[in-house]
Amino acid sequence: MYDYKQFSVQLETPSLWRVIFDNPPINMVNHETLQELYRLTSEMAESGDLKVVVFESANADFFLAHWDIASKAPASTSASEAPSWMQISLRLANAPVVSIASIRGRARGIGSEIALGCDMRFASIEKAIFGQPEVGVGLVPGGGSLERLPMLSGRARALEIVLGGNDFDAQTAERYGWINRALPDAQLDSFVMDLARRIASFDKQALTAAKRLLNRGSIPSEDHLKESQATFSLASGWPGAQARGRKSIELGMGKHNDFEMNLAAHLPALAAV
Repeated sequence: MYDYKQFSVQLETPSLWRVIFDNPPINMVNHETLQELYRLTSEMAESGDLKVVVFESANADFFLAHWDIASKAPASTSASEAPSWMQISLRLANAPVVSIASIRGRARGIGSEIALGCDMRFASIEKAIFGQPEVGVGLVPGGGSLERLPMLSGRARALEIVLGGNDFDAQTAERYGWINRALPDAQLDSFVMDLARRIASFDKQALTAAKRLLNRGSIPSEDHLKESQATFSLASGWPGAQARGRKSIELGMGKHNDFEMNLAAHLPALAAV
């Protein structure tokens, strides 16, 4: 097992792994996160025994905050070699392994998109918050929410989520189809692990075949994912995005503070730039 820096991997059994995000202060996602997740999906595919992976966070306030706008691809990696979340999410979708996100805290932007890339999502009623704030900072989502949310929530609710840029509690996310189920915080861990252990007790051949067949017609188009990712990259150079990004940094983006805890409430203020 590789020595990961931004998350730990606990082998509950050969058939069940727990991946625990821990990238202080608020679990922001950057190029190193994607490199490690890409390597993890390789290890998942290479494990003949693995059946289920549960993704969770060591930070009760942040599952995964959002993309770190200051992140740069490592100097040793060219842009064409740097793994994208689009690639990783398709690997997860097509892997012969079931992925489950167990969500406490904020899952915004690519943090929400990483959860959406898992096969199932369960969240704490008291502690989980979801959001796609990209439009509010002058960007567009580029990690799959534009493709996956309409499939799960319908077009109108996806427009509300993406264009409104607001935060959503777990119960609303459940009602919208964003997640499988919202659970009381005290029950979240036991529910998710009981489900994971139950699935891991079944034959891998049957699990893999059933997942492959369920994937028919329910996986986003790779071309659409590439288009959204390309537009996100282009949008980072838009004047509005650059101005709002600077203002976000001034207000404390990336720190464990009121700006990040209540990001959606601060987005309208970014217009004053």
